[in-house]
Formats: sequence, structure tokens, C-alpha cells
Amino acid sequence: MPSTLKDKVVIIGGGAKNLGGLISRDLAQHGAKAIVVHYNSAATQAAADETVAAVKAAGAEAFAIQGDLTKVAENQRLFAETKSRFGKVDIAVNTTGMVIKKPILECTEDDYDKIFAINSKAAFFFMQEAGRTLSDRGKIVTIVSSLLAAYTDSYAIYPGSKAPIEHFTRAASKEWGARGISVNALGPGPMETPFFYGQETKESTAYNQSAAALSKYTKTGLTDIADITPIVRFLVTEGWWITGQCIFANGGYTTR
Repeated sequence: MPSTLKDKVVIIGGGAKNLGGLISRDLAQHGAKAIVVHYNSAATQAAADETVAAVKAAGAEAFAIQGDLTKVAENQRLFAETKSRFGKVDIAVNTTGMVIKKPILECTEDDYDKIFAINSKAAFFFMQEAGRTLSDRGKIVTIVSSLLAAYTDSYAIYPGSKAPIEHFTRAASKEWGARGISVNALGPGPMETPFFYGQETKESTAYNQSAAALSKYTKTGLTDIADITPIVRFLVTEGWWITGQCIFANGGYTTR
């Protein structure tokens, strides 16, 4: 029973820029009725406004909404406001996250609390509110990381804080399957965005640019966000039969 984006209302957590911004534009260009662009702070408002303008130019309705998704009430407000404006929510994609790259012995309690709040707690309560609000046959996708399958140093609390999402995804897909809701996690490899470069040295950047089996077929050797958006689109449309999965899309950067 194939699904399309026609008449669908979509929330994109972290939908203002980088991968989230491109997903917002892509789903609008492929026929979504409305895109709700979530952003975290005032520093991202200009990017959110630019994305909203691009979505509207593509023919979809759109608005931007700021919120700190580490707070349960902000997740509730995001979904409630969307439903109030459009009468329903069909698709929820969460791209929010942060990276901390440090050896275990250098990680502080503040590092741990901050990254688990953003990468794990926010993802859980975004998913919870999606499950509470989505129409039957809805779709949920959470962006995780291919580092979940990496054997490397200095990345303990980043993929560690993303790892719970795999289980959240399995549990949610089982609990909401009777309503036809598909729930998946998608793990790109290191992406060609400022999100990646802020953590890396010249040497580690060079390693990551050649680590994937298909690296030489990309512009930089890293995951191009333009190669991730079609996978998200597939999961929220024709790929509805895929559920409860954590899928790596990384050109062979990691596998398991």
C-alpha cells in the first residue's frame, strides 16, 4: 500500500539548516502540504526563515518555530501548534544533535549531561509526542550516526548518547505498528557540514575523507547530505514497510 507526500504535514526537528534544512526543502519539492521548521536558538533563526521561504517557493505551506527540545513541554508545544494550524501531523523527522569528541578521561559531568539531554532525551520525547500526535499511517525518522558501529577512540559519549535511539525506535515501532506508524533511525556517515568539521583535526579529517568504501566517488570523501535526503523521503513514503530499523547510509564507512 504505497504512500506519497500529497497532503502530508511534516515536522522537521532541526529543520533550519544542514541536513535538516535540505530535508525540509526536499519534502516540499516532492509534494508535502506543509513543512514545520523547528530550530533551537536565535542564532539559527535567519537560517530557519530562509528555509521557510524556500519551502513556500516550492509550493508548500510552512512556518518556523523555536524550541529547546530537551524540555518535554517544548516538544508538546511543537506538535500542538502544528496540529492547531494544519489539523494533523503525518510525518516527524528529528535531525537534532550535538557532537563531543573527547577521550573518556577528559569527559566532564557537564559534557555527559549536555550531550545525553540533546541526543537521547530530546529524541525520546520528540518521538513520544510524535507517537501521541501522528495520524494513523504516520512516519517517524530519527537521524543517528554511523559511529554506532565504529571501533574508534575519542568517540564515547557522542555515539553513546545516540545508541539509546536504536532501542527507542524498535519499541516505538512495535507499540504503534497497529496504527500503521513506521518508525526508523537513519545513520549517515560523517557529513560534509560544519557539524563535522568543528570536532576534527587535519589528520582525522583526512582519515574520514578516505575511510568509506565509496569515498572516491564523492566530492570530498564524506557523506553528501544530498545523498541522505532521498533515503529519508523513501522511508516516509514508499518505504513504509520498513520499520523498527537502524539503517546506515555511509558509503561503507561502517557496517555491521
